[in-house]
Amino acid sequence: MSHSASSRSAEAGPARPRNRTAAGCTALMVAIGVGVTACGSGGHPLSAEPYDAAKDLSFSAAVSDGKKADPDKPLEITAKDSGGRITDVTATDASGRYLAGELTADGGRWHSTSPLAAGAHYTVRVSTEDDDGAPGRKVVDFETGVPKTKKRLDVTFGPDKGTYGVGQPVTAELSVPVKDRAARAVVERALKVQSQPAVEGAWHWVDDKELHYRPKEYWPAHATVRAHSNLAGIKVAERLWGGAAKPLTLTTGDRLEAVTDAAAHSMTVYRNGEAINTIPVTTGKPGFDTRNGVKVVLGKEYFVRMRGTSIGIAEGTADSYDLPVYYATRVTWSGEYVHAAPWSAGSQGAANVSHGCTGMSTANAEWFFETVRAGDIVKVVNSYGDMMDPFGNGFGDWNLTWKNWRKGSALTADTPEGPTAESRLRLTPEPA
Repeated sequence: MSHSASSRSAEAGPARPRNRTAAGCTALMVAIGVGVTACGSGGHPLSAEPYDAAKDLSFSAAVSDGKKADPDKPLEITAKDSGGRITDVTATDASGRYLAGELTADGGRWHSTSPLAAGAHYTVRVSTEDDDGAPGRKVVDFETGVPKTKKRLDVTFGPDKGTYGVGQPVTAELSVPVKDRAARAVVERALKVQSQPAVEGAWHWVDDKELHYRPKEYWPAHATVRAHSNLAGIKVAERLWGGAAKPLTLTTGDRLEAVTDAAAHSMTVYRNGEAINTIPVTTGKPGFDTRNGVKVVLGKEYFVRMRGTSIGIAEGTADSYDLPVYYATRVTWSGEYVHAAPWSAGSQGAANVSHGCTGMSTANAEWFFETVRAGDIVKVVNSYGDMMDPFGNGFGDWNLTWKNWRKGSALTADTPEGPTAESRLRLTPEPA
């Protein structure tokens, strides 16, 4: 990020004098009858070629000495006491990543505010102006050293590349746990998610090694979502540096939502807001009530052998079962499915008799199986069951309000709700 004079902080004292000469130049031209050559080409100091500002600037010691800079230390640029001032600084590494920084109000000092990457080559472009307002320029290249530690924080984005429903979160698995909030903020700033169309979104820390990213609402239908990491070579914490991450591109299909009303024993399936099918169903009976809330399709299995022992039902008891099940669409890791249940045909649309799954006729289950994809929304209302957990048993991310979702971010937890530079999703090109 470059920081121009319009965005300087006020961390320094009184501003340095800025003796512009445009008015004086005009008076001089009138007095001596000289045309545009009196104050340089075009009659304005800013129209002149920038002068070499090297004599007006001092850089961090390692940069000035031509040595490899310590990535643990900030880059500092200072205007010498020669009357000039810094007006803009842009620093990028060879990968195009911008180094964030802050310029004092008087233009006397610029320093980096984000970590330097280790083992990187940087190009720094500094713009200045002298007491007369004439522009100066200095370009400096330097390299950073490699940290002694070999501990790296690698990132694996999920899910696999492909097309998903609009409820699919983006996940980031870390190779090393990150607990400190400041370190988490470094990670979040480096993990970029962009979408077309653009929507607001944020990361949420599930635990010390896993983050989920979702928009405020579901993804738009037929969107392209890209995730990549800028962590490579960046210091995350003491003796921990950013490592590798393979970028990820996803697309979304139609907005498909299946809403089951457990009290009405009915499921209505919507495509892009329009109801396309209503199916008689049976859900969990008392003691096995189906979870309420929003779930996301995890996968589809044509055949599953379901046993009561898998959910703690002892063999030989009244609730024991061992059944071949077809057209099974999984919505929790613990074994909740939408599936064919021909044995409960008499109860479908009339009573809840399952052990927690949503059962329907074989024909309807086949249609559902063929219609939905991973990432599609399956919502249950009016059940006596508990709410779907946000994490740990599938993707219940959407059961958190946006306010509570943002509390799980190291960047947005204490900021006002609304899109920010860190939380807005966009497809505009960014440094890789």
